[in-house]
Amino acid sequence: MLPMYFLNIYKEKGITSFDIIHKLRKILGIRKIGHSGTLDPLAQGVMQVAVGNASRLLEYLDDDKEYIAEIKFGYNSTTQDEEGEKTFVAEPNFSEQKLKESLKKFEGEISQIPPIYSAIKIDGKKLCDLARKNHEIPEVKPRDITIYKIDLLEFRQPDFAKIKVHCSKGTYIRALVRDIGQSLSCGGYLTDLTRTKAGNFYMENSIKISENVEQYKLDPVNVLNLNKIVIDEQQYKKVMNGNPLKYSTQNQNEKKYMLIFNNRLVSIANLSDNILKMEKVFKTE
Repeated sequence: MLPMYFLNIYKEKGITSFDIIHKLRKILGIRKIGHSGTLDPLAQGVMQVAVGNASRLLEYLDDDKEYIAEIKFGYNSTTQDEEGEKTFVAEPNFSEQKLKESLKKFEGEISQIPPIYSAIKIDGKKLCDLARKNHEIPEVKPRDITIYKIDLLEFRQPDFAKIKVHCSKGTYIRALVRDIGQSLSCGGYLTDLTRTKAGNFYMENSIKISENVEQYKLDPVNVLNLNKIVIDEQQYKKVMNGNPLKYSTQNQNEKKYMLIFNNRLVSIANLSDNILKMEKVFKTE
């Protein structure tokens, strides 16, 4: 029987998110391992990693993200980060107040065009692969994202800034930096990126990969931000057969629940008309 737990992994610079998964598969001897969001090789920070059956729970994780990003103004980059070919745009010539005003404009629900050098697939092909092979790039459609807050942490005139960004899943910080530079009429690209938070996974609690990584496993019951219902043995047998359960509650706004038996997560269920219908079921030992 597959295990079911999460790991709060710290990805270091210079390796890919897939490298992390590959190493964990070797250490744990488990093939079924997934994660909630890719980090570029040049970036570092938190990765929400799901081991075994926890891979079926990734969609229920809180998926907002928080980043610390460093920006160099005055140039554009083909990859919108340190790796790409740089092109001079204009000498940066703005005050700290002007920069803060520009950052404020990006808060809220906005439309963002993802970078060409990204893993987004169009017609089954990754954009980054097409770009590296100098193939014709199809039109990249904008995506709706949410920037909850941007804080200016440091500004060294004329061309350096450090910002903290709290955003929704699917936000490309490279693209955000590109757009900030464009709004200031001088260009800009990302020079450093750290993901400090992903949902309720925080960098200060993250761990680097080691042989004893399993000691830091996180129970889905304590990770998922869903209401819990403790069920008895008779209800458990019904759940294992995929049968619905009756459940009355005053809180009709809550639609998804974790069903717990013997302190173990056994199902994710949807509530409708006082009936819990099983969305996913997990056998326990």
